[in-house]
Amino acid sequence: MANTQAPIALTVLIPVYNEAGNILPLAEEVAAALAAIPHEILFVDDGSDDATPAELKALHSMAKSVRVIRHKIRAGKSAALVTGFRAARAPWVQTLDGDRQNDPADVALLWRELHSPAPPAHLGLVAGVRKRRHDGLVKWLSSRIANGVRRALLNDATPDTACGFKLIRREVALQLPYFDGMHRFLPALTKRAGYEVMQFPVEDRPRAAGKSKYGFFGRLGAGLFDLFGVFWLARRSSHVESEERD
Repeated sequence: MANTQAPIALTVLIPVYNEAGNILPLAEEVAAALAAIPHEILFVDDGSDDATPAELKALHSMAKSVRVIRHKIRAGKSAALVTGFRAARAPWVQTLDGDRQNDPADVALLWRELHSPAPPAHLGLVAGVRKRRHDGLVKWLSSRIANGVRRALLNDATPDTACGFKLIRREVALQLPYFDGMHRFLPALTKRAGYEVMQFPVEDRPRAAGKSKYGFFGRLGAGLFDLFGVFWLARRSSHVESEERD
């Protein structure tokens, strides 16, 4: 499913929890969209208890370029992302949600734009911004409130940090502090580490199978609670550039 004649340039990291019915179609879409880019597809199964593990096993047996890591118990999306960042074999990691709402065609489009001729040296992360959202009312409202409060406190200039579409340098991802919920603050944490953040407009498609894992109070409450921790981190840190002298 990937071009194995060149070093892997991109790891497509897909954290999943109970996404039966989405696994094979998503992998096929990613492989087709990125056929010209040396890549790997890395699924991190966060302790699914439906048919997801069986579908991942079948997919892995068909396509050896697809890697699968499984958490023995559910640890959350942030933990799944950190597991993937550590295991990635490429210098860049593209995250996608397992519900197929992110369009893999946007991954290829962004990659071409960044590599014409090369990504900016200080670019750490590109955050997707959904052009039009297909969330339900509860998910849309909780994200809207949390995004507004977050931007006011963190000034991270990211209008849609909840979007699962993000491209990050692996070396940057490995520098970020881990905590439950960190995935909601990747742009702010990247800026805190001294790197630049860009936004990129992406499509948002209706969920094809399964159901959302978040309710109003779970999404909003956890996001606001973590926000104050990130605000403290940002206020208590500074980035100093240095160089080695001969």
